[in-house]
Amino acid sequence: MPAAALCQSRRMVSHPFHLAVPVDDLEAARAFYVDLLGCAVGRESARWIDFDFYGHQVTAHRVDALEASAATNPVDGEDVPVRHFGVILPPAEWEALASKLEATGCRFLIPPQVRFAGEPGEQRTLFILDPAGNGLEFKSFADPSRIFARDL
Repeated sequence: MPAAALCQSRRMVSHPFHLAVPVDDLEAARAFYVDLLGCAVGRESARWIDFDFYGHQVTAHRVDALEASAATNPVDGEDVPVRHFGVILPPAEWEALASKLEATGCRFLIPPQVRFAGEPGEQRTLFILDPAGNGLEFKSFADPSRIFARDL
């Protein structure tokens, strides 16, 4: 699958979200979101770039100084960064992304794994950081109807 096809929307998102994240280097952000994740670039200026992140608009805004954000919460045995965003992918797309990231030597904050094994919310997950330290989580559920499942 070509890199550009990984991140760009292949299906219509009924209510796309917009998220703005701080970065201290726009070109490093461009390389990460475009070259590594395969996002398309939308509008841009000298201080920000819009990326097509699976049909959602993620805007990298250049800031002069990044705020430290090291807060984590324990989730199924892992320290998950509190401040993060991501996308839920179909299993085959998640596997393709995980394989691509592993092949490029990407440093995982939390490596690809199964979380909540055998429970209603069982999912595959991985965490990476963009060059500015923004946390990204990529998830996949074998049964998408279980995304909001509760332990009963």
